[in-house]
Amino acid sequence: MATLSQWIEGARPRTLPAAVSPILVGTGAAYQTGHVVWGYAILALVIALALQVGVNYANDYSDGVRGTDEVRVGPVRLVGQRLAEPQLVKAAALTCFFFAGLLGLALVGLSGVWVMIPIGAAAIAAAWFYTGGKHPYGYYGLGELFVFVFFGLVATLGTMATMTPLTAAGWWGAIGGGALASAILVANNLRDIPTDREHGKRTLAVRLGDRGTRIFYVVLVGVAFVMAGLASFTSPYALLAVLAAPLVVRPMQAIVGGATGRGLIPVLAGTGLFQLGWSALLALGLGLGYHFG
Repeated sequence: MATLSQWIEGARPRTLPAAVSPILVGTGAAYQTGHVVWGYAILALVIALALQVGVNYANDYSDGVRGTDEVRVGPVRLVGQRLAEPQLVKAAALTCFFFAGLLGLALVGLSGVWVMIPIGAAAIAAAWFYTGGKHPYGYYGLGELFVFVFFGLVATLGTMATMTPLTAAGWWGAIGGGALASAILVANNLRDIPTDREHGKRTLAVRLGDRGTRIFYVVLVGVAFVMAGLASFTSPYALLAVLAAPLVVRPMQAIVGGATGRGLIPVLAGTGLFQLGWSALLALGLGLGYHFG
């Protein structure tokens, strides 16, 4: 029976910046328009966290029952390491999705943005079918695309849409944040290329190969800086996001330097921290744009 600390580690807390970051950017973009609703932002944050934990447990369950996680480098795998019954992990994932869906309905009811109902349902479905079902899209190299869409565009712009009409700054922030969320997954899949290839899991990293995956990571990080530059046309203070650059130096050195296996584990946490810093500073810069033009 898994301990509480193992359940917490199984939720993969290092991935939580990917859930927090788009809410920060969406809220900052809304603040820039002068129409932020803090209660909606808090609701969106809790929803995003519940979805992130849910998808982590869902991946643990689905990969575990397939045997993909039996030999892995990285965080605890509750099912793969036989620490918890598969059905309990599945139940934990579904509970998180149910909780996120319930709060999502509340947010839609309060904001009146009814189009978010089918979009939210699609987000939950995407969370499950990443590694779940008979044909998980994560096994066919589509994981990064879905992360970009749902943890970048949908999470950021959905948060903003509950408060105010979308703006160019919101779009730039969503694209940059989505690129960094995808970079976290790219680093994770780079680490897992040997075991994924062995188990027939054709992730984008497996398809691109080691060198191509490292180049892709660098490009995704670069996209975030480009988007901050574009956002600066709406608020010059958006360039504050560039101050987060030191946080990505070590992850970049590991990627470019050819780190493998356990050497890539710090890259996941480092990239997540960089995404959080970039998002917080961008949100601050957009907010300052409202006060100081």
